[in-house]
Amino acid sequence: MTPTLNILDDLDVEGRTVLVRVDFNVPLADGKVADDTRIRAALPSITWLHERGAKVVLASHLGRPKGKPVESMSLLPAAAHLATLMNAPVVFSHDVSGDEVAALVREQSQTAIIVLENLRFDPLEKAGDDDLAKSLAQLADLFVCDAFGTMHREHASITGIPKHLPSAAGRLVEAEVNALRKLTNTPSRPFGAVLGGAKVSDKLGLLQDLATRVDHIFIGGAMAYTFMLARGEEVGASRVEEDQLDAAAAILEDAKSRGCAIHLPTDHVVAETFSKDAAPRVVEAIEDGWMGLDVGPQTLEAWSSVLAECKTIFWNGPMGVFEWPSFSGGTKGVAEALATSKAYTVIGGGDSAAAANTFDVADRISHLSTGGGASLQFLKNGTLPGLEVLQKAR
Repeated sequence: MTPTLNILDDLDVEGRTVLVRVDFNVPLADGKVADDTRIRAALPSITWLHERGAKVVLASHLGRPKGKPVESMSLLPAAAHLATLMNAPVVFSHDVSGDEVAALVREQSQTAIIVLENLRFDPLEKAGDDDLAKSLAQLADLFVCDAFGTMHREHASITGIPKHLPSAAGRLVEAEVNALRKLTNTPSRPFGAVLGGAKVSDKLGLLQDLATRVDHIFIGGAMAYTFMLARGEEVGASRVEEDQLDAAAAILEDAKSRGCAIHLPTDHVVAETFSKDAAPRVVEAIEDGWMGLDVGPQTLEAWSSVLAECKTIFWNGPMGVFEWPSFSGGTKGVAEALATSKAYTVIGGGDSAAAANTFDVADRISHLSTGGGASLQFLKNGTLPGLEVLQKAR
């Protein structure tokens, strides 16, 4: 039985103070928010609480300040941007927790929206320390987690606070879980998974698990060359994880025994140097001194044909160095294959989500996850540490 999440509708929020863990980990430029996608993603929960008479306290991390204040990673610009999106005043706390923060929260009107300073300015956040969790919990009556992209981490604000307050998932987390459960429960078949990126080691567990659950795995990006070498193919100067060759060979063998087809590139866009301006060549066999930087058109055509027959498709990781125009064709082609598919399509955050936006297909994908690492862990385990503490059946 799939555990049921506590959600916003399960909470009585009128006249209460609600602490919301959001993901405002946004890029900043010249002291302003450069991309507000993550802030906008939190608006449904914030607005729902605000309209129902809750005092809303928002907590987030930004960047990797390594447990100390870093001015360039302050959440003040995010708070200012939120005020414009909400068309309402937003109060900013220059501290994460403590007596002064508690006093600031108490002093605000019942309709207030308060943003705390970057949680990761406090080293206790990443340590998952219960003292910080308690201190944050004392600011509010209820807790809502809407930071899906961080729910695979056992940080104080993710798994700690729900031990001290009645808690629920926000609208974003609820939507993510509902979308990803369509992949983990009873997906429509054939089920295809497209995986790319640099390292086999990053996705080893996921690959092992997918081989037991999907019908097709398409492997692109630099990780493809580790699999090709494990299969005895020449890869030239392409990036290879030598210490993962045995693991790659085992996955190939296991998938074959289970009837899961693993598709590797049959042609490649190569260059002599790892450079944006390197002259590209399309080859079927990679010669010494050349490195694969994208899958080739023959590969893309063959893969697109198989993907067109799939009824469920999951994609995580680019097929090449898509930020460079000469080596973007494979990633763009996969993005367009998903966009034109009649399948239920999910993109697992990170670079793949960035590619979907770059190639203007995001609005034609069934679900674009806000969490790369979180979506991968959910796909592998069917849950996340931050979700388990929000479940009714616990």
